[in-house]
Amino acid sequence: MTPPSPTPPVGPTPGPELLGTRLRHLLDVLDAGVGAAYADLGLAGFRPRYTPVVRVLTAHGPASIRDLAAAIGVTHSAASQTVAHMAKAGLVTLSPGADARQRIVTATPEAERLRPVLDAEWAATTTAARALEAELPYPLSRLIDEALTALDRRPMRDRIADVMAAREEQPRPDSLAQKTGPVSAPARTTRP
Repeated sequence: MTPPSPTPPVGPTPGPELLGTRLRHLLDVLDAGVGAAYADLGLAGFRPRYTPVVRVLTAHGPASIRDLAAAIGVTHSAASQTVAHMAKAGLVTLSPGADARQRIVTATPEAERLRPVLDAEWAATTTAARALEAELPYPLSRLIDEALTALDRRPMRDRIADVMAAREEQPRPDSLAQKTGPVSAPARTTRP
């Protein structure tokens, strides 16, 4: 699996209007590179997002999906999806927790067996990521932290709603208005 090569821009370099698209492309390129490294190690099909889960479970023992999500810094939904894929791949097992909503995740012997290889790859990836950041004018990891903090303070939905509210109601194509009804401002959420 070779990482996708960057596509040369057709026009001027896109700005913030394509921020999400470009971030997804960056993540795809990074994940493809790590996935190719796994394939080179004989772990074809092993997804980069599995490694943090294996590392947490093999270091600390069984955990709830909620605790796993907190430990690896993702949403409960993302952790749940990853765990479901890992269960299908035979890397984890699921058992009921203290209540009906909780599931406990346990690493299988196969996941335990992979830990030394994953640790070596983790160290190499960390070193390669540091080298990548050294080539950039601003550390990507710091930028990500700052962006997440800014979005926690004021979510993107609120930012968009503020811009929309500041503009006069925009005319909508008749076909869209007929399908969706009149334009209304989205509900605003407040965060403590």
